[in-house]
Amino acid sequence: MAVPKRKTSPSKRNMRRSHHALQAKSFQECPNCGELKLPHNMCSACGHYNGREIVPIEA
Repeated sequence: MAVPKRKTSPSKRNMRRSHHALQAKSFQECPNCGELKLPHNMCSACGHYNGREIVPIEA
């Protein structure tokens, strides 16, 4: 079984964890209706994706 030979220093541990921070979600404006949506996702307000209507939404 592999066992570490030396204790990992706090500096080394923190450098490893430097990429673990949470990031805020990025939103884009829907070109059809102007609502905010996630990139590469269908707009939940109007049902459009990539310039086409995917799901008809009744008003």
